[in-house]
Amino acid sequence: MGNTIEHCGVVERIEGHTIYVRIARQPACGGCQAKSVCITASGKEQVIEATDYSGTFHTNESVILEGKDSMGLLAVLLAFVIPLALVTVIIFTGTTLQWEESSSALAGLLLLFPYYIILYFFRNTLKKKFVFTIKKLNDI
Repeated sequence: MGNTIEHCGVVERIEGHTIYVRIARQPACGGCQAKSVCITASGKEQVIEATDYSGTFHTNESVILEGKDSMGLLAVLLAFVIPLALVTVIIFTGTTLQWEESSSALAGLLLLFPYYIILYFFRNTLKKKFVFTIKKLNDI
């Protein structure tokens, strides 16, 4: 399954068709190229939402969460690449307009606030792009 990301986890709770799965860092993170920017590689547990309409999952059940590789790339793009590009462009523009270095740097950093606020307001739209499927561990 070269185009997917898989994490083993435990069903923490179920609310309607939304299943909350607790995952922890996996030994496979050591060889992953994205481990330096991955939230799950921090060694802490994380709760991931998955939608399921089958009604076959239970609390404390071991499951596998599966997502597309492209979701990870999109997350890195939105969280790190675009903000870095914005800051760089503002600093370069400020330098070109002969602003003081501190003013250029401050403007670049202040630009991050509206960027992340916009991401926050579009969180429901982004949730539709970051979809994990859930499978029973014993089905594999």
